[in-house]
Amino acid sequence: MPTKNQKIAPRKPRTDAQRNREPILEVAKEAFTRSGANASLDDIAKEAGVGAGTLYRHFPTRDALIEAVYRTEVEKLAAAEKSFSESLPPIEALRAWMLLFVDYIATKQIIGPALNSLVGGPSKLYEVSRAQIQGAIDSLVRRAIKNRDMRRDVEPSQLVDMPTVVLRSGLARGGRFAMSLRHQLFQIPPSGDTSTRSNLPIYSPSH
Repeated sequence: MPTKNQKIAPRKPRTDAQRNREPILEVAKEAFTRSGANASLDDIAKEAGVGAGTLYRHFPTRDALIEAVYRTEVEKLAAAEKSFSESLPPIEALRAWMLLFVDYIATKQIIGPALNSLVGGPSKLYEVSRAQIQGAIDSLVRRAIKNRDMRRDVEPSQLVDMPTVVLRSGLARGGRFAMSLRHQLFQIPPSGDTSTRSNLPIYSPSH
């Protein structure tokens, strides 16, 4: 045991572990998108460039990996809200975040069957993620309203629900879901050119 005069060295960040974790999650998202919840974990490890043992150290069960993929997408949204708010004008920060949100919705739709395979179902996971997403959109909308880029009667929930409305209307389907949704909500051409100004009716010119 260390004596009173001895200092305990701080634990160094496991950068190697983080480097392994990130590609596993990226490959797993693609694998669950292609093959659903039954995607081969050994194949995921191989494609991510790690051993099966490394994958299982990070994610002991299939459920743990599926859940981590989903949580990572939500965390990206939360981090993006802070980044965009610091670097972009209010309305552009909101628009940039909404584009990421569209990609998140597309991923959620695709890996939905895998999420439904979680023991106990995904309801608790969705509840936590909804709170994080709502917090991000609330902050972005408040900034846009304060800057007089949006009407004061706009509810953040309107924006959160828009992709689902488009999905249910049948205007965005299949593997081109995200591209179609971007076009329906933002009139962004398939090339991904984001210079086109949004035509969402809730936006209003600055006064």
